[in-house]
Amino acid sequence: MPEPPTLVRRGRLLRIGAAVAVLCALVAYVVVQYVFGGKAAPRCQVVSGNGDGASYEFGAEQAENAATVAAVGTSRGMPERAVTIALATALQESGLRNISHGDRDSLGLFQQRPSQGWGNEKQIMDPAYSAARFYAHLKDVPGYSRLPLTVAAQRVQRSGYPQAYAKHEPDAALLAAALTGRAPATLTCEGRTADEPGDPAKVRAALARDFGRDVSPESGRGGAVTLPVDAQGGGDQRGWELAHWAVAQASTLGIERVAYGGREWSATDSGKEWRKPGKADKGSRHPDAGSGAGEVRIVLGQ
Repeated sequence: MPEPPTLVRRGRLLRIGAAVAVLCALVAYVVVQYVFGGKAAPRCQVVSGNGDGASYEFGAEQAENAATVAAVGTSRGMPERAVTIALATALQESGLRNISHGDRDSLGLFQQRPSQGWGNEKQIMDPAYSAARFYAHLKDVPGYSRLPLTVAAQRVQRSGYPQAYAKHEPDAALLAAALTGRAPATLTCEGRTADEPGDPAKVRAALARDFGRDVSPESGRGGAVTLPVDAQGGGDQRGWELAHWAVAQASTLGIERVAYGGREWSATDSGKEWRKPGKADKGSRHPDAGSGAGEVRIVLGQ
């Protein structure tokens, strides 16, 4: 005996509902895995140094890549405007993620194409290399620093959607101000260090990768790397550039504390602000976790 039409419709709706629920759960899982790598990833924030309340929140992977892009630019003598253009371009092209796919053979932060002479696949997937190639092309654009950001970026990228870069300019400008050191104590990251103890050799290698010979790190006590600021030139701005770079790299390199100019960022204190070290810090198990006056102190997790 055939089932009544009402029961047939009800059964069909239940099956459709179950299928939709499964699909939604699958999509949510994929998003979590892609964005957070299977576990809650630390978040970073940059705030305006002008006191106007502007801010931008982003992930640890994006912060690491942004710091590399900025360091490669300043180490080549590029001005803050050039760093802003580069960061806005990378935000549009890849979301500041070093992705291994894209339109046709496009790769990496800037979606550069091996077939168009940007380098081979391995080179383009190196953020420091791809940033250096971007700046080399940007430098050849006459008057790029005076051009609208969309025009300057388009002269390098030759995108099919050149106006898309414009929407990233405010966030890129905040990042550039912090990562070039012009806006002190404006970049913070939530405090989750790497699963393994920090390695001073890896910190020095990352500094050399991003800054080249522009920095001369020294080994400190208690698992620390010290960067003398006066010897680097640039004074206080240079110090904050190095300090913000270290905070942005903290999750990958196992950095627990960064101190400079009487202020300290600490992963163990949730990492959401730069504060003045208190009396409790005198008894710290990290003897190099002081104020960092005249030098940037990078203290690694043990």
